[in-house]
Amino acid sequence: MIKSFGGINISSKNPELLVEFYNEKLGIPILTKNPSQCSYDGVELGFNIKEPVIWIWNENKWGKSNFGAVTFVFRCDDLDETYRELKEKNVILDPPITAVWGGKELNVKDLDGNNILMLEE
Repeated sequence: MIKSFGGINISSKNPELLVEFYNEKLGIPILTKNPSQCSYDGVELGFNIKEPVIWIWNENKWGKSNFGAVTFVFRCDDLDETYRELKEKNVILDPPITAVWGGKELNVKDLDGNNILMLEE
């Protein structure tokens, strides 16, 4: 049976810009280029190769790997500081809010319309 979760595949018609958004704007490291080590040309983003990662593929070349938008959930120490840093990088977003469940949230959309939910720890 299933023993672990590796990550999520997303495809983009402009994968270079999407990778740049996640890497340069949000600060998510590029772990591997060409993660499958074959003829595919994707990029693997994440914080640790042993934790779930995001694979971004060129939709124009390989077709869609996801159908519909996805929501990524990330954790931050200080959402107010994260908000300021993202604004300085010209990311379009609203200030953090207190969610109905009582925690603090910051929502962002990536260039392909996927939702990025940041939670304060």
